[in-house]
Amino acid sequence: MPNLEHPVYPAATLLHLESLVPCRESQVSMLLSIFGERQQFSFPSIFIYGHTSSGKTYVMQTLLNTLQLPHVFVNCVEYFTSRLLLEEILIQLQSCSDTKQTSHVPCDTFNDFVRLFKQAVASQELKDQTLYIVLDRAEQLREMEANILPAFLRLQELTDRNVTVVLLSEIVWELFRPNTGCFEPFTLYFPDYSIGHLQKILSQNHPPEYSADFYAAYINILLGVFYMVCRDLKELQHLAALNFSKYCEPVVRGEANERDTRKLWKNIEPHLKKAMQTVYLREVSSSQWERLQRDDGEPGQLKGLSAHTHVELPYYSKFLLIAAYLASYNPVRTDKRFFLKHHGKIRKTNFMKKHEKTSNHLLGPKPFPLDRLLAILYSIVDNRVAPTANIFSQITSLVTLQLLSMVDHSDQLDGPRYKCTVSLDFIRAIARTVNFDIIKYLYDFL
Repeated sequence: MPNLEHPVYPAATLLHLESLVPCRESQVSMLLSIFGERQQFSFPSIFIYGHTSSGKTYVMQTLLNTLQLPHVFVNCVEYFTSRLLLEEILIQLQSCSDTKQTSHVPCDTFNDFVRLFKQAVASQELKDQTLYIVLDRAEQLREMEANILPAFLRLQELTDRNVTVVLLSEIVWELFRPNTGCFEPFTLYFPDYSIGHLQKILSQNHPPEYSADFYAAYINILLGVFYMVCRDLKELQHLAALNFSKYCEPVVRGEANERDTRKLWKNIEPHLKKAMQTVYLREVSSSQWERLQRDDGEPGQLKGLSAHTHVELPYYSKFLLIAAYLASYNPVRTDKRFFLKHHGKIRKTNFMKKHEKTSNHLLGPKPFPLDRLLAILYSIVDNRVAPTANIFSQITSLVTLQLLSMVDHSDQLDGPRYKCTVSLDFIRAIARTVNFDIIKYLYDFL
């Protein structure tokens, strides 16, 4: 890839910039061509898109800071309303210009923003060069007033000032374009990093006490394990930092040298398999993870990690699934024992029949009617739950997710019947997330 070239900026500055943004030289070269010289009018609006962790935010911040271009950088998730967004831009503009505003000026509409913006950039310093307004996570603009996005795209025309608005997003421009039409920005795509790019970027962070070749071999092993399931640079950097100490153990103990790849691989392999089960999850902190590695715990001992078998469900959906499991695996007449406050003392042997000596979990789930499911739900939830359409729609969602199955018989006239299809380990994981001890309510575990 050729070095960055620009007639205005010194070669040393461009060389330093190139070292800060590896594998993004073509995108930076394109941006430098669009920006032009400081005093020239640039393109009114630029739309940069690409998947998460493809370097969009980092490249823009590095480019603007290294070249010392006046800019405003705002995250649209943090400033989630139009008023917060516009006021934050004006506040950051005050630090760029010579004019200091003593009091906070509210900005309720875009007309107010245009007027205040002209006042903020009235200094000679900002008049002589392009000002860049970078809106990160720009997809949030679609949730604001309908005039916000078209107005930002034409801000240069509305203010008659040398300003360029840069939108950073993870979705394509076609999902932004309003039905009424708007000014089309210049679009620039940031592709995902290839495995070679990730190898190059991650290998730059090698610790000084180890050679670059040794750390590059470690990164090669790491990418060989994780590249098929994770292309996120930030997550891979986290995994590389977390597991490197384990990779170095044979070298530290003197059992192997830096070139003994086979021994190093055999030492790190089981720990990378554990880490594979926790990609993108932060169920334990980094220090807890390192402590588990030092203890050499088996995968089955990692309750929060390798036993992560539950899916994310709404709050009441979790209780609905727990109630369905209890209805499927508990005999009907035990409901009085488990869910009635004044049931008296009932021993298990007093109402156990001969055919019930076999565990209900071995016999499989039994169908139950809807009214029994709701009755158990109302008993196990602390708050009072009204039988609204929201609750019934969540039951339908559980059936769609195949966590419940509907038992359909044409001769049944008294309503639908369901079965719970999840395993005991699955429902225990779900119950832990809502602090519910399901074992106390299962007949087989009395």
